Formats: sequence, structure tokens, C-alpha cells
Amino acid sequence: MTVNETATQNKKNGVIWAWFPVTLLTAVFCCVLWGSASPAIKIAYEQFKIGPDDTASRIMLAGARFMIAGIMTIVFGSILARKFLLPKKESWKNVVILSLVQTVGQYYFFFMALANTSGVRGSIINASGNFIAILFAVYIFRFEKMTLRKLLGCLVGFAGILLILGGGQALMEGGRVTLAGEGAMLVADFFYAASGCLIKIFSRDENPVVLSGYQFLIGGVILFAIGSLMGGHLIFYSTGCVLNLLYMGFISAGAYTLWGVLLKYNPVSRVSILGFINPVMGVLLSALFLGEGREAFSLTGLLALLLVSAGIVIVNTSDKKKA
Repeated sequence: MTVNETATQNKKNGVIWAWFPVTLLTAVFCCVLWGSASPAIKIAYEQFKIGPDDTASRIMLAGARFMIAGIMTIVFGSILARKFLLPKKESWKNVVILSLVQTVGQYYFFFMALANTSGVRGSIINASGNFIAILFAVYIFRFEKMTLRKLLGCLVGFAGILLILGGGQALMEGGRVTLAGEGAMLVADFFYAASGCLIKIFSRDENPVVLSGYQFLIGGVILFAIGSLMGGHLIFYSTGCVLNLLYMGFISAGAYTLWGVLLKYNPVSRVSILGFINPVMGVLLSALFLGEGREAFSLTGLLALLLVSAGIVIVNTSDKKKA
């Protein structure tokens, strides 16, 4: 049975997640969560009074977020599975490896980047992970072959990234691009791409929700410990600090869990193509909550967002006929 036939059968069986209106609304909700990550983190820096140079406290904040995200993911996944989720004995090694790449590596640089660049630029640059992941899958892990459409999608997407960075001349001259800001976000995207490929490998023998939940938890503990040993601190100045931290944990737990449910009951192509909404939400929410409307709705910002979103759509429709 093909994936499309499976989706049709799910509809006949009354599986609500297979109905396209539900799929669309849930995917949009997930993208709103992911898109709100940049504004939420930058607001958290203000609430916890963490300065741009306070690396240790930023690492502690990231660690606290993902410890909470891990616990939430395990709880949500266990409720859906109607049993407590626990990795197999042989999967613990993979969980630790994934935590070092996806949570420790990716979010160390992600949190650093957001302390040194705008939410709008961060959201658009962060989308480059979608295209780097394809290059990793094709040329390093050999999961798939490069097609003309995938190549075109990557080129269109990277053109948008280059545009928001200020173009080739800005990169050569330094311009507004910094290693601690835009450079760190690109490094985070390389970790994101590698983690996506590792999940594809490790999920052959383990539930992806189990992998995500426990790697969030372990990675969060590692980050929190590193930040603490470096002399970092988290002072809860108000109730807003608590609520923001819980929300940041829910961003990862809620979005990953719901996205996994959508992938279970729908063709991958139908769900993945909706990922273009992610950077759109990141830009809109940064404009709304961070007061970055001027940058978000500038000609450069809009064109860069359009190119990146178009690139995501193109690469995710490349194998639609095969699917």
C-alpha cells in the first residue's frame, strides 16, 4: 500500500489527523511554535537579564529549556502511546550521540546567535538548515540522489540567505555579518542538518518520539551543567521568567510531537511542504513581539523570505510523484 493509499485508508477509518484541514491547521500551529522560538529566546534574555557577553547564563537557559522540553515530550508521547516510553537498552548510545549533536551542538550556537543578531535575520538564516540537510543526505550519508529540482530549490533558498546577509559584497567586506551572530546561526544549521540525518538512521530501530524526548532531556542536562560550571546563573525576577521558560520547553515538545503524529498518518510530501510556513512565522512573530517590523517588511527582508520559502517548497515537491 502506497503512502497516499494509506492516507486514504486513514480517512476511511476516521483518523482525524489524515483530514487535510486538520493536517494544515496542525502544521501551521507547529510552525507558529517553531517560529516563535527566536522571539521567545530574545525576550527571555531580557527577562532573565542575560547580557550578550554572558555565554554561561545563555547555556544554562538553553539547558533549562531542553530539560523541560524532554520531560514534556516523554509525557506527551507516553500519553499518545498509552504506555511509558523508554529507550531500548541498545538505543541509549544513539540517544546520547543525538543529544550531543541536536541539542548541545545546535542550540549552543543557536542561543549564541540570537544574542548577536535580530530575530528576523535569525529566522530566515535558520531556514538554511533545510537545504544543508539535503546536501548532507545526498553527499555525506548517501540517503538519496540529487535531482534538478532539489538543486534548484537549494540554489533559490541559499539565494534568499545570501540576500538577508547583505549579498556577496557585504560578506567579503564584513558588513553587518558577525561570527557570533549570523555565523553562529549557520553553524547551528549544520548541526541541525547532521541531526536530521542521524534521526533517520537511529529511528530505524527506535521510536522517533523516544529519541527526541530523551535526547532533549540529556542534552539539556549537559548544557545546564556546562553553563553552571562556567559560572552562569538563572535568576527568576518575575513570574514571566517561569512562564517563558515553560513556553520555550513546550515549543520543542509540542511541535515535535504533533509533527510526528502528522507524519505518521499522512504522506511525507504533504507534511514536509508545509514547512515553508516556519520561517514566515519566525519573521512575522519577530516583527510583532520584537518591534522588528521595519526589517521584516523591507524589500530585502520580504524578498529573502520569499526565496527561502520557495526553496523549501521546491525541494519538498521533488519526489512527490515517486511518493
